[in-house]
Amino acid sequence: MRILGGKVFIEGMFRERDVFIENGRFAAAAGGEIIDATGCYVIPGLVDIHTHGAMGFDFCEPNREQFDTIMEYYLKSGVTSVLATSMTTDISGIEKVFEALRGYENACGARVMGINMEGPFFCEKKRGAQPLEHLKLPDYELFMRLNAASGGMIRLVCVAPELNDALEFIRAASAVCTVSLAHTAATYDEAMGGFKAGARSVTHLFNGMNSFLHREPGLIGAAADSGAYVELICDGIHVHPAAIRTAFKIFGPEKICMISDSLSCAGLKDGQYSLAGQNVTVSGGKATLADGTIAGSSINLLIALQRAVSFGVPLGDAVTACTKTPALSVGIGDMVGAIEEGLYGDCLVLDKNLALMQVIKSPVTQ
Repeated sequence: MRILGGKVFIEGMFRERDVFIENGRFAAAAGGEIIDATGCYVIPGLVDIHTHGAMGFDFCEPNREQFDTIMEYYLKSGVTSVLATSMTTDISGIEKVFEALRGYENACGARVMGINMEGPFFCEKKRGAQPLEHLKLPDYELFMRLNAASGGMIRLVCVAPELNDALEFIRAASAVCTVSLAHTAATYDEAMGGFKAGARSVTHLFNGMNSFLHREPGLIGAAADSGAYVELICDGIHVHPAAIRTAFKIFGPEKICMISDSLSCAGLKDGQYSLAGQNVTVSGGKATLADGTIAGSSINLLIALQRAVSFGVPLGDAVTACTKTPALSVGIGDMVGAIEEGLYGDCLVLDKNLALMQVIKSPVTQ
């Protein structure tokens, strides 16, 4: 395949050049189909490392037909790689979902590159939409049992560092996957303890944590000092546009992982939905529980990219934060996230207004 005449995003900038894909991977030359990208942007396929679902379904149910619907929506929206993200539910339910994800593939949808285990190791005060009755203290043996059920697919596990046994958990789990600090009331010192123990990421920055204050910088200040990766929901609801711009100035696109944190409502209209047995109301695109708590989002990652740019984030920074950075943060940067020879030949063609013109997800020949 040859993609000709586009403005291609390579090494952090746009360059006018051609893109070649051979045997499912980016290559120095290729024959076959020609795609005319003149006047368009060509960027890597989007990598969403935190997404719960879409089109009426989520990863709370171990149903591969529902997974198919979710994955096909992602791909049509420009998301070529995802981490299927779990919720805090009963352990037997999580285990069944992980078993269903084991070996799952869909040629017509996005790739499942692994699992983001969001919960149940969270603090009560900052649990957000995570059900209280299923919260647990960090448990490495349980984590390993669930990872075994998935066939070793967990690439990201979330934990509140101030909980009992959390630091021991982080030390052990960080040898298996990326550990992210999340849904936590941790002080600056407690968060720094988590990073020193091996955590290297923060789940949905600003949400599910204490605010950054000049005498109590908390997890946000610790993340900045430690050089951690930070997830950011750029829907304009979870985080104010000014805070989004500030986050990019503090952390930079090399550390920001833009995410959708999408729920089953993504791709659908306002209405009533469910999340781990809880009722969710979506109004004006905002998803809330009955008590008004903001749940996840109703957007996909391409919409997040478009909104971030509309908020004043430079296009190149937004693209990096939706592709290369999230891939690197969870250890899949050697497969996806950039237009580089040898990586999977996944890319998007966007028009000058960032509207999606074409999605290329290449079948990879080993």
